[in-house]
Amino acid sequence: MSIFQSLDITASALTAQRLRMNVISSNMANVDTTRARFVNGQWEPYRRKLVVMEPRQEGFSTYLQTAMNSRASVGNGVKVTKIMEDQTPFKLVYDPSHPDADRDGYVRLPNVDPLKEMVDLISATRSYEANVTVFNATKGMLMKALEIGK
Repeated sequence: MSIFQSLDITASALTAQRLRMNVISSNMANVDTTRARFVNGQWEPYRRKLVVMEPRQEGFSTYLQTAMNSRASVGNGVKVTKIMEDQTPFKLVYDPSHPDADRDGYVRLPNVDPLKEMVDLISATRSYEANVTVFNATKGMLMKALEIGK
């Protein structure tokens, strides 16, 4: 294991959590957007976006190294594989005066729940903060290791 591998792992987590916070912010900004894209001849509301993450693997050699060496690295970090749209149905609200109301007076609103978004944002923020702490602790240990040679 390289001395910088833990910094690489933590940096991948920081990048992924920052992207997750950006997506959550976008969801919150579009909580009332009724015209996000034109589909099948009509406007569709904004669809909530979700970040999908998975462990970062370096390929077959990583698995082979792990199988051959009991002291092989435990992990390689995380990567964002895709940003997908939440397929839950849109909310219907009766408001015949709204410009996007259908002929029955219902407006389709985005499937964004501000409470869920705030919980997700708190989770992403805490994860980001924890990874900053790990990064700083690792940096401190490396600095102390450099002082040994003095």
